[in-house]
Amino acid sequence: MKWIFFAWKNVLRNRRRSLTAMLITAVGVAAVLIGGGFALYTYESLQEMTARDTGHVVLAHARYHEGDEDVPLQHGLAGAAELRAGLSRLPGVKAVLPRVAFSGLISNGDKSAVFVGSGVDPEPEFRLRGPQMSFLEGEAPAADAPVPEVVLGADLARLMKAKPGTSLTLLATTTEGNLNAVDVLVKGIASVGVPEVDKRLVIGDIATVQRLLLSDKVSTLSVYLRDTEGTDAVAAGLKAAHPDKAVRTWADLAVFYQAVRALYNRIFGILGAIMVVIVVFAMANTLGMAVMERTREIGTLRAIGTLPSELVRNFVLEGAMIGAIGAGAGMLAAAGATVALAFSDVQMPPPPGRSAGYPLLVNFSPALYVVVLAVVVLVAALAAWTVSRKATRKPIPEALSHV
Repeated sequence: MKWIFFAWKNVLRNRRRSLTAMLITAVGVAAVLIGGGFALYTYESLQEMTARDTGHVVLAHARYHEGDEDVPLQHGLAGAAELRAGLSRLPGVKAVLPRVAFSGLISNGDKSAVFVGSGVDPEPEFRLRGPQMSFLEGEAPAADAPVPEVVLGADLARLMKAKPGTSLTLLATTTEGNLNAVDVLVKGIASVGVPEVDKRLVIGDIATVQRLLLSDKVSTLSVYLRDTEGTDAVAAGLKAAHPDKAVRTWADLAVFYQAVRALYNRIFGILGAIMVVIVVFAMANTLGMAVMERTREIGTLRAIGTLPSELVRNFVLEGAMIGAIGAGAGMLAAAGATVALAFSDVQMPPPPGRSAGYPLLVNFSPALYVVVLAVVVLVAALAAWTVSRKATRKPIPEALSHV
């Protein structure tokens, strides 16, 4: 304990220099924690967005993910109702949604456009999508409507001059290779925030789409879980129970998520390395000056029997103390910024390829705070050990004659 007291007294001997090192460390720590918290928030948001879109686990035909189909639903799932019922009984499963992917032409009588559509079970589908899809006009279609209803992407609706209540015609190739058409009513106009998707998006009731394609198959069954952490366990169970099917998790299908995570890991890895360099130079400068100024003092202590290891230990404690105080200040600043952003409405501009921005938030991660604190204290202690080791081993006469 007395060595800690001595180290603290030595830190206070040159308050301005010590305070400068603490402030430099605090700024670096705050930058890393805020940046890392923003990255964690981005990961969490992209994970939720992908899981809401695809489902936590996706069950499909063994060849569904291999390439294009010659005709619609060539690699579709048969007996989807029985599969869906069985999957719904699994522990931890919140919902199982069938989906049919299809494409074709949509026409208002005067103009036609290519669409990329999806047949869904409307009520649970739009409920689970949540804020990922925002309705600009109208509402979700009903499964038992007397006239088939669809939801259009905002840009496609603008192109077709459609609004809720407008009658349109969908044309698509059937599973037999023939053309088929069905008249539909626009029930709602929505946006997913991606202009390229909004230009082609059509979502309809799965029964209507199956009737258009002349098939009772579905493209996939999306399994939604109550807890994302159980994804791998459920996927492993499905692979064992259905070895003839393709089983993918949301992470397997989240190409954008994986790319963003890899990019951010590199960016904040570099930021962390810069912080370490800043702390090393700040500690080396502060304690290097202290060692040089106290060389004669070191010689005196050596002359009365103090061991070099004891002197090095004292400098290491000084460095660790400065690093810990600076890191603590940086942690407080980062925590304050996290709370402030949570209660403010700061919006980020839309990222590339999207038309909607998102709130600027920073996640609080106790593990990240502990790791950063430990790294800063360790780096500060190592810097102090490096600059003090040589000076404490000088011959006593040379240290006493130092000017």
